[in-house]
Amino acid sequence: MNYKLFLFILFTLSFSSCEKDDICVDGSAKTPLLIIEFYDVNNSSNLKNVSNLRVEQSGTDEGVVFNSTLPTTNPSRYLANGNKIAIPLNTLTLNSSFEFIFNYNTAASNTDIISFFYSTNNVFISRACGYKTNFKLDPTNTIVLIPDAANWIQNSIVTQPNIENENEVHVKIYF
Repeated sequence: MNYKLFLFILFTLSFSSCEKDDICVDGSAKTPLLIIEFYDVNNSSNLKNVSNLRVEQSGTDEGVVFNSTLPTTNPSRYLANGNKIAIPLNTLTLNSSFEFIFNYNTAASNTDIISFFYSTNNVFISRACGYKTNFKLDPTNTIVLIPDAANWIQNSIVTQPNIENENEVHVKIYF
């Protein structure tokens, strides 16, 4: 009888040291988005709202989703109106290019192409969550704006080159 009790206790204790890492809890660390704020070029301390801004991965018609609660068929799902946006960087390459389309679908529509250059660092979170990728903007070749006859973006400044969370602004764009 003592032998069965001993095996039962041993069996029970062997499972008490297991971790519950089969579930990735909402809010767990994830690959951060690049946070961009927009400012008035004439008064660099004033935030300035963009209107009907659509951001697409360069060379595609795939827009960044800014309003995920809207149906996928609603074009407003891909439009930003405000002074701050968050966009995803490509984790598989060392640069991401985007088309920033100001006043999308209007007569005053204007497209600027911006490339962001960075290094990546994969960080293990857990068995269930896997890895997240942190980025570090390249200090010598951070942001490249393709010049054209009518750039609406006048300047950009990196305020935080380490993209490890979404709690701070990484880039300021002046227009």
